[in-house]
Amino acid sequence: MRVGRALISVSDKRGVAELGQALAQLGVEILSTGGTAKLLREAGVKVRDVSEATGFPEMLGGRVKTLHPKIHGGILARRDDPEHLAALKDHGIEPIDLVVVNLYPFAQVAARAEASAEELIEEIDIGGPTLIRAAAKNCHSVAVVTSPDDYPKLLEELRAIGEVSLGTRLLLARKAFALTASYDSLIAATLEQVQVEGEQVTRRPAEGFPAFFAQPATKVMDLRYGENPHQRAALYRTNGAGVANGKQLQGKELSYNNLLDLDAAWDLACEFTGPVAVIIKHTNPAGVAVAATQHEAFEKALSCDSVSAFGGILGFNQPVTAATAEAIGKLFLECIAAPGYEAGALEIFAKKKNLRLLEITPPATVIPPVLSPAVRGEGSDSERNRGRVEGSAVRVRSISGGLLVQDKDCARFDMTQFKTVTKRAPTAEELQSLLFAWVVCKHAKSNAIVYARDGQTVGVGAGQMSRVDSVKLGAMKARDLGHAERLKGSVVASDAFFPFPDGVEEAAKAGATAVIQPGGSVRDEEVVAAADRLGLAMVLTGIRHFRH
Repeated sequence: MRVGRALISVSDKRGVAELGQALAQLGVEILSTGGTAKLLREAGVKVRDVSEATGFPEMLGGRVKTLHPKIHGGILARRDDPEHLAALKDHGIEPIDLVVVNLYPFAQVAARAEASAEELIEEIDIGGPTLIRAAAKNCHSVAVVTSPDDYPKLLEELRAIGEVSLGTRLLLARKAFALTASYDSLIAATLEQVQVEGEQVTRRPAEGFPAFFAQPATKVMDLRYGENPHQRAALYRTNGAGVANGKQLQGKELSYNNLLDLDAAWDLACEFTGPVAVIIKHTNPAGVAVAATQHEAFEKALSCDSVSAFGGILGFNQPVTAATAEAIGKLFLECIAAPGYEAGALEIFAKKKNLRLLEITPPATVIPPVLSPAVRGEGSDSERNRGRVEGSAVRVRSISGGLLVQDKDCARFDMTQFKTVTKRAPTAEELQSLLFAWVVCKHAKSNAIVYARDGQTVGVGAGQMSRVDSVKLGAMKARDLGHAERLKGSVVASDAFFPFPDGVEEAAKAGATAVIQPGGSVRDEEVVAAADRLGLAMVLTGIRHFRH
């Protein structure tokens, strides 16, 4: 398919001047509109206005420019259909062989919380999607380009073979329909926020989840396989943040399981602002610690369970230092997730060719540090809650025949909601450890129990069918690793209530002195009575942190 005439009308004007110049040198006539036409002329490109081709001026403030039979007839006519070609000739319509169009920046406007309903509506592109869909439908005869990223490939083919191949046209058509589908889905979801008040439309946060759930995703890459070699898998990106948008700096290709574990490590590391080290094994925390420096935090986290750390995933909330890289030494790890790496650290890691390093852009706002004066009760409520992510993300899981959607677990740490229910209140040191354990417990699979002391985990019991078994497992892991002494004076966090006193009794037997749990069991009184009898301090949060 040779290109004799092109229609260019873009909101994203990156590279469009250079594209216009290249097309003009190849003898392509260019039709254009508004700002795009102005930019092309300033670049020395000869442009014919769409209004000249249609014989009809732009109107309604630019809402009507390309919606005309002389444009869409030229795009939709099949070149291999004599009746189509005859109709073009009868009505004086010139064929259009290339459509270069992208859309009004609705996503950017929608992302601005202060953008009004009127602004949202004005940023809904009508002509652009219509042109794109028309050209994509007729990819047998027309090429459609919707991204500046595809300009080089387009020009490469035109220069090499004098035309755009059918294979390329089909690929571009797929991208075009994906773009319009994503664009319309975002509009549908965002308009859930537009409400009618009297005779006006206003924008306010939608109550609950939208009637139409849209989460457009773009494939990043195919993965070698899924959880097991017989399962296919791929990575898709839904936005510009998180693990899916991380930059791999070295190492083998990431696997499906690597990505799940990296997400678990990164998610937990981002709960803290001070230096923290997180070791993940099969999405569960094997060792977590905070300290004055990053390499000290890593050494403490590793000492929690050095056996499970083998082949694990590391997560840091600060750039990895050379000192941390030295501390990691010869430990075999699969991956590391961090917001960056010092040059010295990269030099050390370069010797570990199979170690995968992922650099992830940190979130714009994070949870206040658990081990901070604010969380210890100093400062105002607003200071305690500063920077807390609220409703900023949803979690989606598939089930047979559908999807489950929920908010991300972003419960605040509000000391006013914590309630001491035992005769003995926790000491200041115990309270610090309780809060630390509570954060880690949120990231372990239910039933989850975490023993902690002095800013590090001591034992983790996760994913058991019985809560008392999780209590026993966490203590057993600590003892088996030679940490029986650390259990003495430790604290215990439980992600949900203790249904019976036996869990508290087992924790006390292991050496724990304080417990943090949501409460809410019909046997709370029995559980509290057991804690009093054993001399434990117990704090209720009123918040459950199940993670299935």
